[in-house]
Amino acid sequence: MIEILNPTLLTRARGAGALVADILRTLKGRSTVGTNLLDIDRWAKEMIVDAGAQSCYVDYAPSFGRGPFGHYICTAVNDAVLHGRPYDYPLADGDLLTLDLAVSKGGIAADAAISFIVGDAAPHPESVAMISATERALAAGIAAAKPGARVGDISHAIGTVLGAAGYPINTEFGGHGIGSTMHQDPHVSNTGRPGRGYTLRPGLLLALEPWVMADTAELVTDADGWTLRSATGCRTAHSEHTIAITEDGAEILTLPK
Repeated sequence: MIEILNPTLLTRARGAGALVADILRTLKGRSTVGTNLLDIDRWAKEMIVDAGAQSCYVDYAPSFGRGPFGHYICTAVNDAVLHGRPYDYPLADGDLLTLDLAVSKGGIAADAAISFIVGDAAPHPESVAMISATERALAAGIAAAKPGARVGDISHAIGTVLGAAGYPINTEFGGHGIGSTMHQDPHVSNTGRPGRGYTLRPGLLLALEPWVMADTAELVTDADGWTLRSATGCRTAHSEHTIAITEDGAEILTLPK
């Protein structure tokens, strides 16, 4: 299903996006050395409930997961990259943490992710470079998201940045349409050919999410049935925004104010 939002629904999408951005900003500030992943999940729940919103994750049970996710945020540490299920783990100095959050408010969902280094330890240069690459790829994908362009143009822009930085690109998981539900068509791969795929129209919402693993494109599933890790144990990074296609280009809905 591909949804095209009318102006009323687009206003709701802005509200959902602002909430996601605010929660992620707050959680990043609270994620210090010794913070437990389960506390991050609890804080996310409190902020979602206080805002009168709904989690897109708690009851989510797709074919690639094992049963309902059961938590309010994805917390991926170091070699974990996607669908990180919070567990009893206190963050260590120098950990690479990704927070991925999707929330529905007013019947419209928004989705975003950030990666950052925890604590005061001198960041590992390769980790900093990897986070930067996903952020630059996200910016390139957003710049390519214009009415009349195609999904392949976004994928090509993202993949060009990631490939130039030397990272293998996995195509099993990528960006996606979003609207009244979290995951919709079209799929937005993190690499692709320009001029191919669905034509972008004003009112379309997309969640763009470049993610990479330092030295592999192969994923393995954790024993929890959800968390996806790099097959080699290398570190990973993930950046994501929800955007709206407008007559003037892409509007970033999950950009912190």
